[in-house]
Amino acid sequence: MSSVVQNPYVTRPPRNRIPKNGPPGNSIRRSNSISSSKMLSLSFSESMRSDIDRYLSDQGLYPLRQGGGELGEIRRLREVRAAAQLKNLEDFLRTNGVSLQESISFQTGMRYRNLGKSGLRVSCLGLGTWVTFGGQITDEVAEQLMTLAYENGINLFDTAEVYAAGKAEMVLGSIIKKKGWRRSSLVITTKIYWGGKTSFHSLLFVCLSPGDPFNTSKSRTFIIEETVRAMTHVINQGMAMYWGTSRWSSMEIMEAYSVARQFNLIPPVCEQAEYHMFQREKVEVQLPELFHKIGVGAMTWSPLACGIISGKYDSGVPPYSRASLKGYQWLKDKILSEEGRRQQAKLKELQAIAERLGCTLPQLAIAWCLRNEGVSCVLLGASSTEQLMENIGAIQVLPKLSSSIIHEVDSILGNKPYSKKDYRS
Repeated sequence: MSSVVQNPYVTRPPRNRIPKNGPPGNSIRRSNSISSSKMLSLSFSESMRSDIDRYLSDQGLYPLRQGGGELGEIRRLREVRAAAQLKNLEDFLRTNGVSLQESISFQTGMRYRNLGKSGLRVSCLGLGTWVTFGGQITDEVAEQLMTLAYENGINLFDTAEVYAAGKAEMVLGSIIKKKGWRRSSLVITTKIYWGGKTSFHSLLFVCLSPGDPFNTSKSRTFIIEETVRAMTHVINQGMAMYWGTSRWSSMEIMEAYSVARQFNLIPPVCEQAEYHMFQREKVEVQLPELFHKIGVGAMTWSPLACGIISGKYDSGVPPYSRASLKGYQWLKDKILSEEGRRQQAKLKELQAIAERLGCTLPQLAIAWCLRNEGVSCVLLGASSTEQLMENIGAIQVLPKLSSSIIHEVDSILGNKPYSKKDYRS
């Protein structure tokens, strides 16, 4: 079923109110109304044509045949609707002293996707705060990163109660308050498990890490049911809009969905999972099945494998890198291991593909993650504005990833996972 919303910016002459031979005053008012409609139409077609075309293209409304007929009328109506939406946006931005170019950057071409099968629209790239906010970088740099991300169309910012012992959440919240951004233009996600002091009132989405992830033999049926009930209470109280899982198995996610349907509760909308060129099984095999069955989407993190794919570890562990920080000995050991050396050799081959495409290796790796249609959002981690802008530039690389390029990358990696369906075929 479709609904029609009247466009408030297209003036219509009153119906059944103007007599055929009415007084001259009515005719003047009617002609003024028609002329103002024509002026508004000209304004849309001239000054906003490029924005409308770009907007329609982003919304997938092209291509439509040129000319008259029904398709021509559909195109005209869609242009009017798009123009009205852009007019609303421009009015808001003008009131707040912000330009359209600053708010939605056409230079980066940010794309937006639904989070799973929910109605929540998120930018295909999000900014994470792990390691950086409240720890590796200063609050001033954190503000610069958030401002740059926001101005380039990123609307999703991810944190967790455990990041920097809770300081990451406080830094994130203080920046949002200082900047005075419209709250409804942001999607803030966090993860709770350890029992910190998370401010639920500032959240739109909640990720939950499972209890005791190392003890796979322990039954957690009662824990999952309590979790679903708790998250339903959080949403019903207006503390959050959606909830999801982080690092849950497919079986646990399906169990949470079944509990929600059994007791009329609210199911999760997405799973937050690690996904990069060296970690593919879960996102490419398991989560797509959940998406088609119960609508759970994927929000992925660590597209550069904690910096390994950036290429900065090809000659060892440089100072001030993440692997050199206190508490990241596991990452250093992983880089210096035999498997780590094999990965570095593969990255040198991938570097040649990146150069051929005219991009950097990190941009190729992030675009490679984005090419997966089942991924709603890829979370970025950055410690400088230059690094963040480089990562955002991956959107421009995405159209260059043809099937032949993807096949070439898979041949180098040699780790493409296959589902049971692939084996049957």
